[in-house]
Amino acid sequence: MGAAMRRIHVGNALSAFGLGFTVPYLYVYVAQVRGLGAMTAGLVLAVFAVAALMVLPLAGRAIVRRGPLPVLVAALVTAAVGALSLGLAGNAPAVLGAAALLGAGQAVMQPALATMIVDCSSAETRSRAFATQFFLQNLGLGVGGLIGGHLVDTTRVSSFTLLFAIEAAMFLLLVVVMSTVRTPHSPRIADAPASAAKGSWKQLLENRAMVQLSVLGFVLFFACYGQFESGLSAYGVEAAGISTSALGTALAANTLMIVVAQFAVLRFVERRRRSRVIAGVGLIWAVAWVVAGYAGLGHGSQEMATAAFVSTYALFGLGEAMLSPTVAPLVADLAPSGMAGQYNSAFALVKQLALAVGPAVGGPLAASLPAPYIVTFLLFSLGISVLATRLGRRLTTAQDQPWLATSKVVARGGATTESVSA
Repeated sequence: MGAAMRRIHVGNALSAFGLGFTVPYLYVYVAQVRGLGAMTAGLVLAVFAVAALMVLPLAGRAIVRRGPLPVLVAALVTAAVGALSLGLAGNAPAVLGAAALLGAGQAVMQPALATMIVDCSSAETRSRAFATQFFLQNLGLGVGGLIGGHLVDTTRVSSFTLLFAIEAAMFLLLVVVMSTVRTPHSPRIADAPASAAKGSWKQLLENRAMVQLSVLGFVLFFACYGQFESGLSAYGVEAAGISTSALGTALAANTLMIVVAQFAVLRFVERRRRSRVIAGVGLIWAVAWVVAGYAGLGHGSQEMATAAFVSTYALFGLGEAMLSPTVAPLVADLAPSGMAGQYNSAFALVKQLALAVGPAVGGPLAASLPAPYIVTFLLFSLGISVLATRLGRRLTTAQDQPWLATSKVVARGGATTESVSA
C-alpha cells in the first residue's frame, strides 16, 4: 500500500469516526436537548437526504472537471461548518440550515474519496483497497459512537456542543491529511463546456451494464441499509418484542461481523466472479429475512426471538463484507477513463435515493403488517440474486473477473470500448 493510499484510508477512518460521534444522537439532540420536538428532528433527517440528492449530480461533474481532491476539501470544509453550526443552533431554522450543510458535505465526501482510491489502485488491488475502506469506516463509526455515547449528557447542551465541535475538528484535520496526498495523474476534463457534463450523463445512461448495476444497487440499499434503523428496528420492537438494549446489541453484532470477517471474506471473494458474489449476498440476506421472520412471527421464547434478531443483523453484516470489495470496484471498472468521479457520484445518488425511500416504505409496513413486511423483503433479497445473475451476462471478463484483466484501460479504472457501448 503506497503512502497516498495509506493517507486516504486514514481519512476514511477519521471521517467515519467524526460521523459516528454525532449521527446516533441527532434525533435526541434536536427533539429533546434543544426541545424542538419530534417533527423538527424528523425534518433534520429528511434534510440530510434532500441535501445529498441535490449536490451529488453536481459533485460528479466537479470531480471529472477538477479532480477529486479539491472537491473533497470543499466538502470537508462545508461539513465542518455544518457540524459546528449544528452544535450551536438553538432554533429550528438554524438547525435545518446546519443539517443541510453537514448532509451536503457528507454526501460529496463518498464519491470523492472513492475516486481517489480508484486513482491510487489498479484492477488487481482495487478490491482489497475498497475492503479496507469499508473495514475502517465501520471501525471508525463504531468507536466514534461508543466514545460519543460516554460524552453526551441529555441534561447539558454543552456536552452536545462539544460533540459537534469534535466532529468539525475531525473534518478539518482530514483537510490537512488529504492536502498532503499526491495521487497518480489521471485524465481530467478540465475547463470542459457545460455541454460536456450533459454528454457524460448521456454516456452513462447508454452504458447498459452501469444502468443494470444502478438498479441492482438501489435494490441492495433499499432492502438492507434502508431497513436497519427504520423498518427492521420497528419490526423487532413491535412484532418480536425486542428491547432497546437488544436492538443496540444487534447493531453492534452487525458492526462486529464486518470488522471480524472483512478480510477473511476478502480472501474468499477476490478470486470469484463479482456477479456471483453479489448473487450470493442476495441468498444470504434471504436467509436473514427468514431468521427475522422467526424472531417476530415464530412461537419460541423471548430469548430465542432476541437471538434470532441479533443473528439477522450479523447475517446482514456478512453480506456487507462481501459487497464492499465487489460493488464499488465494479463501478470504477465500468467507468471510461477519466469518468470514475461521475460514475461514483451517480452510484452514490442511487444509494441516497434508496436510503430515502427505504425507511418511508419499510417503517410503516413493518409496524402495521409484520408478515407482509418480511415476505416483501425476502422477495427483494431473492431479486438481488436474479439481477446480479443478469448483470453478469453483460459484464466483460475483465469487469467480472478482474484478476484476469490484461487491458491497461481497465487497470487504470476505465472500461473497455465494448462495455461502454454495450
